[in-house]
Amino acid sequence: MSDRYLNLVNSGMGKTVASRLGLPRPEVLRRYHVGDPLLPGPLLLGGSGAPVLAGLAGVLKAAGVDVRDADAADAAEARWAGLVYDATDANEIRDLAVLRDFFAGALRRLGPSGRVIVLGRSPEGSDPVVDATRQALDGIVRSLGKELRAGATANLVLIEGDASPESALRFLLSGRSAYVDGQLIRVGGGAAPADPVRPLDGKIALVTGAARGIGSAIADVLARDGAHVIVADLPAAGEGLARVANRIGGTTLQLDIARPEAPATLLSHLGERHGGVDIVVHNAGITRDRLLANMKPEQWDSVLAVNLEAQLRINTVLLGSTVLHDGARVVCLASTSGIAGNRGQTNYAASKAGIIGMVRSYASAFARREATINAIAPGFIDTDMTHAMPFATREVARRLNSLQQAGLPVDVAEAVAWLASPSAGGINGQVLRVCGQNLVGA
Repeated sequence: MSDRYLNLVNSGMGKTVASRLGLPRPEVLRRYHVGDPLLPGPLLLGGSGAPVLAGLAGVLKAAGVDVRDADAADAAEARWAGLVYDATDANEIRDLAVLRDFFAGALRRLGPSGRVIVLGRSPEGSDPVVDATRQALDGIVRSLGKELRAGATANLVLIEGDASPESALRFLLSGRSAYVDGQLIRVGGGAAPADPVRPLDGKIALVTGAARGIGSAIADVLARDGAHVIVADLPAAGEGLARVANRIGGTTLQLDIARPEAPATLLSHLGERHGGVDIVVHNAGITRDRLLANMKPEQWDSVLAVNLEAQLRINTVLLGSTVLHDGARVVCLASTSGIAGNRGQTNYAASKAGIIGMVRSYASAFARREATINAIAPGFIDTDMTHAMPFATREVARRLNSLQQAGLPVDVAEAVAWLASPSAGGINGQVLRVCGQNLVGA
């Protein structure tokens, strides 16, 4: 859906009026297109000499990034497309001042849709000073995300052991992460190399709820990245499902995932027709919004059945079968409503919070098969559903994030495709919010 305000204040006359009246002017975000460079300009790399820093420059240069450091001849005048700071050896409070010094001047020269990434380590619970310093990075990055303007984002990557941050860096620096802001990603081992343009070549993917909206966008991006996509939805959505499948060269599966026989039907279809599956995206979901005092049992039960119970049953069956290939990727659609709650959505919020708990609990079982399971928690995304909201409510909801605009279905799809890729094997049991850094509750 078109954001008329964003389009207006980015037009010639609109820019002038917005500036004179002091109106917020959301930036048109840099989003990914095939063939785009990872960054449209130079990147300033800094840190305090940790071993991780030594390899970062080589990794980024190999990805085509123009990497410079603070000693470069033109560093004081450069217009930065990205800033990366390695704080993996930050163990004392005074180390945070070094980080401050790095960003203080460089942030003023960060370009539109710029990227800020801090690398750190997780608190371990053994030394209060070390843990306080490491946890402080989270507060710095989340606050910085709310200070940046012109579509720029800030995110924190925590590295476990000798894991490589390359996959997370590629995602967060690129246009694929346009609506990911103020977030924390933990990176462990298990990453596998992948073609950065078509990382899903040869993979079989299933997307539920794929006939429209976010599900349709996910199918598009997975197919763009090389996967053969099976799009699944209710029989009543068969016409829309066929359009999606025809557009991407995929295949259809008409299935009500809430029915008791659905897991067995799905298992049989995937095994017999496709020889198994590499990627499963649980996108199907419904809303039946009411204040809890007015909510009928069937409104409660139907939302929990479709949004949560169906995923639990399907995941259990897949995990116990050979249909789910070793090294598979499962991505479940949660919601920021499951993190912060939402008025009139106790049933929906319960189902989406339940997905987060499910993903965390399943992680070790999936890891034993070198597979991963993660969740995406979208914020306010422009879809047919949100377009039906009252105008004033929709406009307020669009602006309540650091990027001052709603996300697009493709923003969710890009995050799903990254977590579905071989290179994201070090990400497991996590929740990635695609919300532009909601200003309330996230």
